[in-house]
Amino acid sequence: MKPQNMAAARPSGAGDRASDMVLIAAEPLRRMIADIFQAEGCSAAEAARVAKNLMSANLTGHDSHGVLRTPRYVRWLREGFLKADQAAEIVTDTGPFALLDGHHGFGQTVAPQSVELGMKKAAAAGVAIIAVRNSGHIGRVGDWAEMAAEAGFVSVHFVNVAGSQLVAPFGGVDRRLSTAPFAVGFPIEGGKPVILDFATSMVAEGKIMVAASGGKPLPPGVLIDHDGSLSSDPATLYGQGADANLRGPRAGTGAIRAMGEHKGSGLALVCELLAGALTNSGCCGPDNRPTANGMLSFYIDPRSLGLAETMTAEARHYLDWVKTSRPASPDGEVLLPGEPERRLKAKRLAEGIPLSEGAWNSICETARLAGIEPARYGL
Repeated sequence: MKPQNMAAARPSGAGDRASDMVLIAAEPLRRMIADIFQAEGCSAAEAARVAKNLMSANLTGHDSHGVLRTPRYVRWLREGFLKADQAAEIVTDTGPFALLDGHHGFGQTVAPQSVELGMKKAAAAGVAIIAVRNSGHIGRVGDWAEMAAEAGFVSVHFVNVAGSQLVAPFGGVDRRLSTAPFAVGFPIEGGKPVILDFATSMVAEGKIMVAASGGKPLPPGVLIDHDGSLSSDPATLYGQGADANLRGPRAGTGAIRAMGEHKGSGLALVCELLAGALTNSGCCGPDNRPTANGMLSFYIDPRSLGLAETMTAEARHYLDWVKTSRPASPDGEVLLPGEPERRLKAKRLAEGIPLSEGAWNSICETARLAGIEPARYGL
């Protein structure tokens, strides 16, 4: 399936800049991304995991954490900031608690190892706490909440990014926080889990990268410049230049704003302390340390605690009631966390992944530098 221009397929005024967007078939794209990482030195298994996680983000509408990140991952890998095929090392193990060191390996390898350990410990003790330090970019955190929920575990995840000053705290203009994601997975036996997953900034950094590459424009006022003025121009974060993806977010003079004013800023601060300070991965901090994710996760096994049956009954009863709330608009609908992602995944599997032409060209150039021709995949 050749890339399809979306201009003719999308109505005027649609969310993305239709004239600059293309649709890419999901499965050929996944295979090409996996082959890129294998060509760059990852094992076939790790390359497949990375490609699957990036594609999962695109399929569920979290394009900021999707294949757009491929050029940056490859650059990090070539520069030594990211290391191929690093198994997470257990540094501390006290029964229900463990601390893992990812040694700057791919988050798509380190994070599932931490989830597997958390589920194993929670199955034995009912609850578990797993701390991860020095992981490469963990990707879409919702994937790890889904992984636990699909196995019947409740999980809560606090994430930070050491060395990544991007967000201004409430009341300030200078960067002092990372985008500090937060995620919760809640299993529903015999049904779809509730998955809550968001950055504590008004937008994820990757969404600004999408906008800078010609994709969906940013909402008004999500950025703040050094003089306190609000902005939706990606240059506020990335500065002026040709390729924001490769240039990175340090060139701009401004910052991302925290979501929810003081509430989001406070939650981001807690993510920094729990995922950065407690794990010893490091807070985003003033010192010039390597970029790395820290993550603190809680796991609960309702079955081991004898709570599964009553939990599911009460959750179903409550969720059904929540959805009976009258929509705020005539054509609206009350959706639970995770429902929009599941619907969009089916649509994008059938129709393709929308990418800006700038992002697609950058991915193709990265593929060619790795000795891979996109035409081999019919792209």
